[in-house]
Amino acid sequence: MREDLADLYVDSRATAPGDAYRRPGRQDFLNRVTADMGRPGFAMVIAESDGLMGCAFGFPVRGDGSWWLGFDGVMPRSVGQLTVSGRAFAFSDILIRPHPQDRRLARRVQERLLTDHQASLGATLVDGADHAALAALRSWGWLDVGELRRPLGAATFRALVFPAGEHTAASLEGLVTMPAGGGPGGP
Repeated sequence: MREDLADLYVDSRATAPGDAYRRPGRQDFLNRVTADMGRPGFAMVIAESDGLMGCAFGFPVRGDGSWWLGFDGVMPRSVGQLTVSGRAFAFSDILIRPHPQDRRLARRVQERLLTDHQASLGATLVDGADHAALAALRSWGWLDVGELRRPLGAATFRALVFPAGEHTAASLEGLVTMPAGGGPGGP
């Protein structure tokens, strides 16, 4: 299944003409999946039809807040509360094969993973320069809550959250922040 996942990664991350961002390659993706599989609570949801159409995978966020280390600014209180209560799940990746129903499929795999883990909040980090991934996540219902920089990395990440259920969505309303120079789709 590793090779099928790698094929899905390549297909779902096709670079648009003029996109200067260099996505990690196939082998980098496989290395990351292998490392994530060793994390406590790792889980993956796969969607298939005639073949592999999509997947989402990740792990529970530790309640000590360490996942948010390097967050720039003030962490939204509701995000912090859900993290401390153990109700946040980190999405390492969401891969959806380009298709007219990709938005609906993305939502289904995201919600399934959160439901399976009894999580109220999905969280992910995206390289701030990866405008295509940011636009896709925002179109799938993710909210941008700020910027994060890992101590050892040079990249600046956008921190996004995905509220599960109406109650969580209502508590996060009004938290969306926009990156410098752009609206929801970036500059």
